[in-house]
This record gives sequence, C-alpha cells and structure tokens, in this order.
Amino acid sequence: MKIVRACIYPKDIQCITGRSERYGRKLLNKIKAHFGKESYQFITSEEFAEYSGIKLEIVNEYLQKVS
Repeated sequence: MKIVRACIYPKDIQCITGRSERYGRKLLNKIKAHFGKESYQFITSEEFAEYSGIKLEIVNEYLQKVS
C-alpha cells in the first residue's frame, strides 16, 4: 500500500489551482491564520479542502498521483 502525504505545500496549491507558487505561499499563511496555527505548523489536506472549497477527494487524488 502506498502512503499518501497528509500535508499541503505551495507547489501542491500551484498544481491544483493553476495559480503561482507565490499565491500558494500566501494562501497557506491565510489558512494558518484562519485555523489559528503557528507559522511552523503544517496544513493538512482536510484543512485546505475546507478553506478552499475544493472537494477533499480531488485533493487526495492529486496527492496520491504525486506521492
């Protein structure tokens, strides 16, 4: 069984949304502020899906392909 990554990086946001990697970094910072996380903490695929409105299945499908 293949292990799927649980956290989201700016490059993932770039590939999923088609926006720039800089946009991905800014969006991760907004998500961290929204969920009350510190700057060193990670964003999970569930948190990204909830904040962005993208279905969790789409996010997990992407993570399976790149893992």
